[in-house]
Amino acid sequence: MANLTSVALGAGLTLIVVAIHYARGTGWEPPADISQEVLERRAAAVPETDFPEPMNRSIGGGAAGAIPAGEGGAELEEGEDGDEEAEGFDPEAIPDDEVEYYEVEFAKEGETIEIANNENILDVGEEEGWDLPYACRQGQCVSCAGQIQDGPALDYIQHEHNEALFDDDMDDGYCLTCVAYPIDDFTLETGEQP
Repeated sequence: MANLTSVALGAGLTLIVVAIHYARGTGWEPPADISQEVLERRAAAVPETDFPEPMNRSIGGGAAGAIPAGEGGAELEEGEDGDEEAEGFDPEAIPDDEVEYYEVEFAKEGETIEIANNENILDVGEEEGWDLPYACRQGQCVSCAGQIQDGPALDYIQHEHNEALFDDDMDDGYCLTCVAYPIDDFTLETGEQP
């Protein structure tokens, strides 16, 4: 059996050695902060452009390029007002006696379902148990985008809010299923981005 005095003496010597070690210091110095230098090098490597940054379409993997200022509806001309399109419509404002139902064929899922004009396509598809793509659920990215096979999107749906699709995208049949409400029967390819 160990002697209690020996154990106490060993513990005391250990504490003294540790105290002397830390009193003298370890000699370690933190490295210099180079984060600002790294940021400046990266900024110098990016070429300057003459156009503003495009909307963030990378969330859904959209591969659309930037649009030079003043072209293709990238900026409002002087005196133009963009509020009317930004407002969209309010599906909750549709009275119960004016709710209409439309048949929407989900091509990849192989089924046709009825969707009311006050229900968005994404929510109804998820209620069917389908794993449909989405991210923001606010019409600000293209993760939930789908393509209407029957023609221009605005002939078949209306968006409650749309900050990600341009007019030419919608002319090609693309819609944002998270904020799209049917106004006619159509066939939809989900997971298709402009």
